[in-house]
Amino acid sequence: MVNLIRYDNTGTARFVTFSCYRRLRNFASDKNKAIFIEYLQDMRRRHAVRLYGYVIMLTHAHLVLHPIGTIKLSVIIGQLKSLSARAVFASLPGERRGEGVFWQRRYYDHNCRQPKYVVEKIRYCHNNPVVAGLVSHPSEWQWSSYNWYHGQTNVPIQMDEFDVPIEQA
Repeated sequence: MVNLIRYDNTGTARFVTFSCYRRLRNFASDKNKAIFIEYLQDMRRRHAVRLYGYVIMLTHAHLVLHPIGTIKLSVIIGQLKSLSARAVFASLPGERRGEGVFWQRRYYDHNCRQPKYVVEKIRYCHNNPVVAGLVSHPSEWQWSSYNWYHGQTNVPIQMDEFDVPIEQA
């Protein structure tokens, strides 16, 4: 197995992708998506992390975030994946509780060295459900940051302000 090189503490936002185990549709239920959102919010409270964008698809999730300080991204993502998976399994009916593997082991990240790349990745998140054929317009997918960027307040999770305006993100 090839070791991926990680560049932590770059002072830049990161675009992160992680997938469900064997591309299973672990996020087919809104309940599982809501559990993930709960632990994503918890991650922001535990660590100095700014969240600029996200999308939760049926088989994977994308985040645009900015770790502040010296904590490694691998620690943040590892905790998020571990805690959210445990909570999902704990919510299952008795005989299935605690079974299985939720996430693929690895995650992939990309340093967004300039603000325009942060905007590009946020737009990628917002358009992902449309490209996947789940909805015809990004506003129809409630499990992304799109609606927050378009002034809605009844959204699953609030985003942190980004220094550059996200025009029509």
